[in-house]
Amino acid sequence: MNHDLLTTSRRYFLGQCTGVSVGAMALSALLRRADASGISVSEISEKKPGLGNLPHFAPRAKHVIFLTQSGGPSQIELFDEKPGLRQLAGTELPESVRQGQRLTTMTANQKQLIKPAATAFERCGQSGATISEWLPHLKTVADELCFIKSMNTDQINHAPAMTQFLSGNQIPGRPSLGAWASYGLGSENSNLPDYLVLLSKMQRPSDQPLYDHYWGSGFLPSQYQGVKLRNAKDPVLYLRDPEGLPRHLRRGMLDGLAELNEMHLHQTGDPEISTRIRQYEMAYRMQASVPELTDLSDEKDEVFELYGPDSRRPGSYAANCILARRLVERGVRFVQLFHPDWDHHSRLTSWCTARCRDTDQPSAALIKDLKRRGLLEDTLVIWGGEFGRGVAGQGQWDSPEAGRDHHPRCFTMWMAGGGSKPGYTHGETDDFSYNVARDGVHVHDLHATILHLMGINHQRFTFRHQGLDFRLTGVDPAKVVKELLALGA
Repeated sequence: MNHDLLTTSRRYFLGQCTGVSVGAMALSALLRRADASGISVSEISEKKPGLGNLPHFAPRAKHVIFLTQSGGPSQIELFDEKPGLRQLAGTELPESVRQGQRLTTMTANQKQLIKPAATAFERCGQSGATISEWLPHLKTVADELCFIKSMNTDQINHAPAMTQFLSGNQIPGRPSLGAWASYGLGSENSNLPDYLVLLSKMQRPSDQPLYDHYWGSGFLPSQYQGVKLRNAKDPVLYLRDPEGLPRHLRRGMLDGLAELNEMHLHQTGDPEISTRIRQYEMAYRMQASVPELTDLSDEKDEVFELYGPDSRRPGSYAANCILARRLVERGVRFVQLFHPDWDHHSRLTSWCTARCRDTDQPSAALIKDLKRRGLLEDTLVIWGGEFGRGVAGQGQWDSPEAGRDHHPRCFTMWMAGGGSKPGYTHGETDDFSYNVARDGVHVHDLHATILHLMGINHQRFTFRHQGLDFRLTGVDPAKVVKELLALGA
C-alpha cells in the first residue's frame, strides 16, 4: 500500500478535491501582503497579532504575571484570621461544619481535631486587610491588593486541582490560561514568545512535580504553549547555534527551510506547518533577545536590595520576579512563575515560614517596582495556589510535627494592578475557614474575571475542536466578579 495515501490528511484531501486548500488561501493572502509591503513571507508569518476580533472591549490589563504557589498555601496561617479557633483548639470539627465533605486518604481515618493558626495577624494599611506576621513585606503594599477570601475549587489532590486551576478542567489536554491569552491577544514583542514560564530553583530538592501540561496549549496550535526559561547556561534548550556556524549562514538555512515548509503548507493546509515556520523564526530572534533578557548585570544594586537577599541567585523566586518585570517591560503578554513546596502536611511552622521567606519580599517588591515604573496600572499580578489547607491538624494537632491537609472548599488569593480593585477584600468564610459563607468565587469565575480585565468576553472566546466550541470557562455557569474590578474596569 502506498505510504503517501496513508499519511494524506483530511485537510489535504479536501484541498485537492476543491482545488483550493485552506493553506493555499492563507499563503495567497500572505503573498499579497508581502507584495504590497516589500517584506518576505517568513517575516510576515512570525508576526503575532492575536485574533482580529480581540480584544472585545478596551482592556485594563495588557500583561499578566501569575505568581503560582504550587502545593496549597494555608489561608488559615496567612490571610484568613479566625481568632475563635483558639478556644476550640483540640476539639473535634462539628459535623454541621464538615457536612460529609471529602477528605484525602492522609487524614480520612483520623479525628478532625481543630488546630488554630500558628501565627498572629495584623490589620494593614487604610484597607485594614488581615495579613500574617509571616508576611511582613506584603503588609507594606496592602492597599494595592485585592484579596479573594472565598475561592473554591472541585479538586482535592494536587495534579487535578492545579490542572483545573490553570486550564479550567481537571483532565490534562486543555489549553492553559496563558495559552488562551497568547492565542487571543498575541504579544507586543516579536522577539520573545507571548507566554513565558519561570520555575523556581529550590535550594533543596523539591518533591513536588510541575508538569508541562500546566502551561501547555492543549488543542490550540502548539505555538501558543508556554516557553519555559531554564535557570541554566542555556535558558532555552537547543537555541544556540553550534560552534563555528556564522549568523548569516543560519539565516540562509532558515530562509531555505521556510520555502520548503511554505510549499508543504500550500499542499496540505496543515496549521502546524505555519506554527513550525513561526517557531523557527522565533528561535532565531530569541538567540539575541534571551541572553540580553536573562543577564541581570544591568540592574542597579537598589533593585536587588528591593527584591531581597536571594535575588542575586539565578533561578530563585526573587530573581524570577525581576525577570518577570523585565519581560513585561518588553511587551510579553503572559508571564507565569511557579514556586513549589507549599504542601504543609507536617512541620507547618517551619515549612510554611520557609516558603514565606522565599516569596514575601520579592512579591511585594514586584508590585512596588511595577508601580514606580508606571507598569502596574496595566499589569495584572495574581498570587495563589490550587487550593487551601484544612482547619484540622494532620497528625497530632498540637505537635511541632503537625501539618494541615488539602482543602478545596475555601482558600485565599490576591490580585494587584491591571484593573483589579486595590485595597479590597472580597468574600468571607465561616468561623472555621472551612466553607464559603459569602460571595464565593469558583475557579471558573476567576478565569472569567481575568479574561474580562484583558478585554475578553469569556462567553464569546472559543476554539472549535472535534466539532465543539471550547472555552476556558467551560459549559458550567461562570461569571465575571464585578466587585473585584476597579472603577471603570
